[in-house]
Amino acid sequence: MSIQIDIKSKTFFQGKQGVHVLQDVHLEINNGEFITIIGPSGCGKSTLLKIVAGLDTDYNGTVEINGVQIDGPGLDQGFIFQEHRLFPWLTVEGNIAANQSLKDVNVRKKVDELIELVRLKGFEKAYPKELSGGMAQRVAIARALLREPKILLLDEPFSALDAFTRKHLQDVLLEIWQNKQITMILVTHDLDEAVYLGTKVVVMKAKPGQIRTIVPVPLPFPRQRAHPSFQEMRQRILREFETAEDSPLLEGLGI
Repeated sequence: MSIQIDIKSKTFFQGKQGVHVLQDVHLEINNGEFITIIGPSGCGKSTLLKIVAGLDTDYNGTVEINGVQIDGPGLDQGFIFQEHRLFPWLTVEGNIAANQSLKDVNVRKKVDELIELVRLKGFEKAYPKELSGGMAQRVAIARALLREPKILLLDEPFSALDAFTRKHLQDVLLEIWQNKQITMILVTHDLDEAVYLGTKVVVMKAKPGQIRTIVPVPLPFPRQRAHPSFQEMRQRILREFETAEDSPLLEGLGI
């Protein structure tokens, strides 16, 4: 599904005072792309993602999917938050099925396939309190995929995880993207993650939030972080904002 983003402005109000969060954000995303978005805290990355998801419609502009204006959440989109947001009283398979019955043969088949896909075979009957953070987030990913969305939106889904688990889940996510052939948009503070996953990296700046540049990443998959071409791409993106006035951006990226 192609996505056309044309946001003229997005403002949050505190009393009578308005804070311009996004301004003149224009982005076209082609079907099947994996877009990663990086930028400092407060640049509007998460707000942009929620607008695309139809979770925030209070803005000036348009967002279209296949030429149709978004006016609210749709079944063709899945959204994964920073926290897994699992129901503590449901098992892994129950959380993935959510409000659908596991007695339904088709639902059961889909749930079993997703459990296999996110590498949780053997944990179907486990409850969230019995899972690690990485396992819980894999359940959240599987739940978002149950309705077979054409677009998957991810708001820093691995930010609270340790480095080893984060890298493992990045590979799981790539496997899903390649197998399902869906469009993915991921917000991150991690430059390595952005380069490792993205077919394009969207670099944002703050006050107000705008797209500074869009960098295509033509590296083949699977990517090797230590490979010279990966490091060269990483440095190329850094050079896009390596000026004194952009020190807050570098801080936001953990650099």
